[in-house]
Amino acid sequence: MFSPLLLLFPFLSTVSAASQVCGLKPPSGASASASLGGTVHQNTDPSDVIASAWYPGWLATDFPPSSIPWSKYNAMTFSFATTTPDVSMVALDSVSAAALPEFVSAAKSNGVTALLSIGGWTGSIYYSNAMATADNRTAFVTTVLNLVSQYNLDGIDFDWEYPGKTGLSCNVVNPDDSNNFLLFLQELRGTSAGKNLVLTAAVGITPFVGSDGQPMDDVSEFATVLDRVALMAYDVWGSWSPTVGPNAPLNDSCAPVADGSAVSAVNAWTAAKFPANQITLGLASYGHSFRVSPSAALTSNGSLALYPDYDNSPSAQPLGSSDSPGDASALDPCGDPEGVSGIFTFAGLIQDGFLTANGTAAAGIEYTFDECSQTPFVYNQTSNVMVSYDDATSFAAKGRFINDQGLLGFAVWDVTGDQNDILLDSLHQAMGIEAVCSG
Repeated sequence: MFSPLLLLFPFLSTVSAASQVCGLKPPSGASASASLGGTVHQNTDPSDVIASAWYPGWLATDFPPSSIPWSKYNAMTFSFATTTPDVSMVALDSVSAAALPEFVSAAKSNGVTALLSIGGWTGSIYYSNAMATADNRTAFVTTVLNLVSQYNLDGIDFDWEYPGKTGLSCNVVNPDDSNNFLLFLQELRGTSAGKNLVLTAAVGITPFVGSDGQPMDDVSEFATVLDRVALMAYDVWGSWSPTVGPNAPLNDSCAPVADGSAVSAVNAWTAAKFPANQITLGLASYGHSFRVSPSAALTSNGSLALYPDYDNSPSAQPLGSSDSPGDASALDPCGDPEGVSGIFTFAGLIQDGFLTANGTAAAGIEYTFDECSQTPFVYNQTSNVMVSYDDATSFAAKGRFINDQGLLGFAVWDVTGDQNDILLDSLHQAMGIEAVCSG
């Protein structure tokens, strides 16, 4: 994911940053008390839907900030700065370090809130250390504030994967991670420079865990210091799963196996007292691939089977749209085999011939749509590759769900995965919002 060359940034001074947003016209009738209402600290018109995405800085060479469809978003999050053993430093790969100033400048010139995400799957190793003691928390508050000052950011996204739980194998984990995270956020929010920042968190489909390792029953205090969270309701099924399944299911209450979904995630977080109108739904502009034999992939009537068995040996994992053969021997930051991702972006599915230019199944490609999870699947019988992904239809379904549940908006991982805004435009149309800012 990241270049071997990491640039370390110690920070020496603090300055507050002002927030700007692009004007997106919300659904008809939305107001501060309606389904797309605002939040306590957010520096936006409270009737605005949050239309956001993550921008992977390490891809800036091929997808520079100028390629972002700025007029269709009002918040954009640059990913990632990563944690280091030194709480006074975070790291950026060399491509990201060069692209971040351009990203912030482009965001501000388009009236879009510019955030930087700290962490990510491979960048959360030392989060626990940064939160573990009062001294470390204070030092990391200074690090964050000076990061904001150096890059003139409007806010910070905390993508800790995951407090109190093992993510990457070498992540530091402490039973008190979630409580320490809350103490840190309270201290950051309590500073004069931090009180008006946009503070967000990317979170799993279940609430933060307590010291007992179980999801907390009450996470309402986090809502007083975070503007919003983004539920990462994707990567539910993949190469680690026992069968093929939906990458980002909208619903799993009707599925043969309930492993989580947007529905279950919203239910879990709101049951734990996190307000729905401070939740954005994480959406995936990509899918996971599986090697499936025709006998398993196709039913007796020739249609695609749901949840078929697949060849889960590492050598059978199909190369995704951004993979190369050399990735098979790659190691993650912990020194463990990383392997190929098998991930196809929506644009990659078009480029690799699974989909046509308008995002529908190409000739010779089998297609089905799972009504329960609201997920499309495609299958190439020649290569034996099946992909669970999201298309315009599934994005529209999630857009209607966002409105129906009174959520604040959406966050797409990631902005580079779409093709000609097919997914984004479908989402906007389903939600009844329109862009009114220039791009």
